[in-house]
Amino acid sequence: MSCLEIIGDYGLRSIGLGERLLPRTDFTLCHQFTLIGSGLIWNLYFGILALSFGFFLANALALAKASRNPWLRKPAEWFVFVFRGSPLFIQFFLAYELLVLLPRAGIDIPLGVTTLTIATSWLTSAWAGALIVLFLNTAAYSAQIFYGALQSIPKGEIEAADAYGLTGWNKFRRVLWPTMMRLAWPSYTNEAIFLFHATTLVFFSGFPALRQNGDALYYAKFFADKTFNPFVPYPIAAFYFILLTLALITLFGVINRRLNRHLPGARTARLKVRPQIIR
Repeated sequence: MSCLEIIGDYGLRSIGLGERLLPRTDFTLCHQFTLIGSGLIWNLYFGILALSFGFFLANALALAKASRNPWLRKPAEWFVFVFRGSPLFIQFFLAYELLVLLPRAGIDIPLGVTTLTIATSWLTSAWAGALIVLFLNTAAYSAQIFYGALQSIPKGEIEAADAYGLTGWNKFRRVLWPTMMRLAWPSYTNEAIFLFHATTLVFFSGFPALRQNGDALYYAKFFADKTFNPFVPYPIAAFYFILLTLALITLFGVINRRLNRHLPGARTARLKVRPQIIR
């Protein structure tokens, strides 16, 4: 079997497309690169969605934590404290155990005339339950980053906004939020990288890999167990995550330059070639 045939058979196996059975013998480098790369699709799924949804919740939590109203501030503080204070692996485990306790037939909500049944069985699947945990976890860490940036906004910018007569939503949208993002973005970039690395814990924590459709580390462990040689599949998984990290650094670097485009020295001068003219 050629490498192209292996890629065709196993390239999308992690999402249920292609060969149903994993290879049992003759594990080549192409098998390992293909299946581990296929599993990376799940890592991208968890990381992109959790980061996208968590960004908005983190902004809300940061504002609530900075609020003078204790009914907003205290729940936000406890939420951030709980998810930052407990290990992510245990959060996965506890979430799965709690979701399993939900009625398999669903939860009935009486509405008087009729009864609404909310299905719960799908929450025990990794694509939903693990995503919720990652979403809440990254929201807590990001909220603390945004809160610190919000507290670090220079007083001069706030006074300038007040001098221009900006108040409420306009003040936040035009002055506070852009400055908060600019100050928080380097640390938020690190959080994004850590989040994608944390997705490797999903199928080792309690959420089962149905039909052996796991992530990159799941397949790396499969090959390590079958070949009794962990020094090939795990470096391959690390190689994929290094490429993913480089892509994240590049993308977030572009956004960071966009956020800081108004600052002096934000734009680097282009290299100009000025050859000397021979007289």
